[in-house]
Amino acid sequence: MGRHLTSIADLTNREVIEIFQYARSYLDRSEKLEELKGRTVITVFFENSTRTRSSFEMAAKKLGAEVINLDIARSSTAKGETLFDTAVNLDAMGADAIIVRHPSAGVPQFLSRYVRSVIINAGDGAHQHPTQALLDLFTLLQRWESVEGRKIAIVGDIRNSRVANSNIQLLTRFGAEVILVGPPQFLPTGNYRKHYRLEEVIDQLDAIMALRTQTERHKTPTIASLHDYGVLFKISSRLIGERDILILHPGPVHRNVDIADEVLNSDHSLVLEQVRNGVAVRMGILKFLLGR
Repeated sequence: MGRHLTSIADLTNREVIEIFQYARSYLDRSEKLEELKGRTVITVFFENSTRTRSSFEMAAKKLGAEVINLDIARSSTAKGETLFDTAVNLDAMGADAIIVRHPSAGVPQFLSRYVRSVIINAGDGAHQHPTQALLDLFTLLQRWESVEGRKIAIVGDIRNSRVANSNIQLLTRFGAEVILVGPPQFLPTGNYRKHYRLEEVIDQLDAIMALRTQTERHKTPTIASLHDYGVLFKISSRLIGERDILILHPGPVHRNVDIADEVLNSDHSLVLEQVRNGVAVRMGILKFLLGR
């Protein structure tokens, strides 16, 4: 059985730092490398994705791996084959890594028990998105020497966010204080510092991570409209003022709902840096799991 990445808990802090060292070495490399030459990476996405899937594909190809994208709509899954059988068949073909996104929590961890291939979680339901949390922390550390003692607000649909779950775990492990902000129905239960308005904490913050309202995960309507949500929780230039606050978002961004255009296009925004860093960090993850 290989080493897997199904949750941020699968990595120690020392291993996270090792991945970041690899990532930094790849950031400005434009040439194709051969560190994973002869390796096969298969992506299996049961949910739509632009950034994560493309980022993993670019990362694997830049390291010299062969990449196969499984088209779920045309695969045997569409004919009734179970996810388990799909995974063990791909494993039997000799896949070195299987990158999985699935709407149900726990699927990557379940598959990791039965295959020799490395399983990498690209997002499972509202549970975990470890590679997004890694690239978010990496992006902050490109601006700051450390996140220890920094106050970082996560704003939005936190209860339904796998990105929030992974970031809460990772950022707090590295010493940041995470503050959750949103309407009551969007906030998780548990012993977290929570606020219902950003204005209550804005003067304390070093960074804000805005999240998309995931209406597709809501069983019943929880807000009147995205516009109404944006009136209260949009990150605007009026809200930020002259404060030196960094703005992140895992994407896709609801413009002028999650973040106002003038902020998204300002020096406060790290959103495109997150996308750029995502390729390097995922290269580091693949190197760590497959090429050490």
